[in-house]
Amino acid sequence: MKKQLIIFFLFFTATIFSQRDSLQLGERYLEDQAYFGITYNQLFDQPAQIGVSGFSYGLHLGYIKDVPLVRSGTVALAIGVGYAFDTFSHGLKVSTLNNETVFEASPNSTSNNLKIHALEIPLEFRWRTSTATTYKFWRIYTGVKIGYNLKNTFTYETDTETFNYSNVNNFRKVQYGITFSAGYAAFNFNVYYGLTPLLKNATISTEEISTKVLKMGLIFYLL
Repeated sequence: MKKQLIIFFLFFTATIFSQRDSLQLGERYLEDQAYFGITYNQLFDQPAQIGVSGFSYGLHLGYIKDVPLVRSGTVALAIGVGYAFDTFSHGLKVSTLNNETVFEASPNSTSNNLKIHALEIPLEFRWRTSTATTYKFWRIYTGVKIGYNLKNTFTYETDTETFNYSNVNNFRKVQYGITFSAGYAAFNFNVYYGLTPLLKNATISTEEISTKVLKMGLIFYLL
């Protein structure tokens, strides 16, 4: 296992730095990048009985491949793959009754969290002021991000009990949203606005649960 990790690290490092070594003035170049982000997460379109979510955070990382649209490299498309871990304090009690998942408000809980592990595919349209020899530049990237849920865990705690429910059937496996990043050099502001509800075929009392995700934070791009 250690040997495989070393080989992967050497390949990853060589891929990143060979890009810099091969660039020549006037030559088409790529902004292939590893990225890492940290976000403050919020849930919106919550049922009236639940209200706003509490403090939540997320971490995401991955690698994205550049596809220049012009020779100067300032306009491009990009596609990548990554991993995301998100937590949400959501105010929703999840339980089972007769093998069916039941959703309720949880006013008496001491802690109520949702943890999500997901595979992500970012698709971006990119504009930047970079050149083949400039590695600090302004950028505006926008696009969509598709997520595939790997695992979801709802945790509900009271003063006397703790309940955990993993991989709830009503959780939507495939989700997507709009992304926007802007900044200078490695330091960039990032927003993700979810377009798909977290849950499907889920209600609380008679109200449909249409909860979606908003993430705001910083994303760092490493050439």
